[in-house]
Amino acid sequence: MPNAAPSGGDLPEALAERIAATQLALGDNLERLTLSRERLREALRLAADGRSERETLHEAAYARLLARLHTMPVIEQAKGIVMAESRCSPDEAFAMLRAASRRSNKKVRDLAEEIVSRISGEQSQPASDEPSPAA
Repeated sequence: MPNAAPSGGDLPEALAERIAATQLALGDNLERLTLSRERLREALRLAADGRSERETLHEAAYARLLARLHTMPVIEQAKGIVMAESRCSPDEAFAMLRAASRRSNKKVRDLAEEIVSRISGEQSQPASDEPSPAA
């Protein structure tokens, strides 16, 4: 019998979850790459249109601010989660996120997305009347 890839039902649940998470991350990366490509094309068009360097830099700064605006809520949510779990201040929570980011070699926003999705995934599971194994 030829070696066939295991079907979705044959994969352990944890592996299937990691594959799904990786697919989501790849989709997010593709979206960011597409947006970056469009920004680069726009910057090249602006440069070709004879705009000054100052105007081009202003457009780039505006694009960075927009990107920050989109990532700030998830970072703030992750800070709140860290603050609740560690009983620390907002500054300490952000320092913890930044340190974990450096240790894992991930961007703070990506780490924050993982934390928020992990917590929201745990909360979205239906509650059971049976005690958990950890209890």
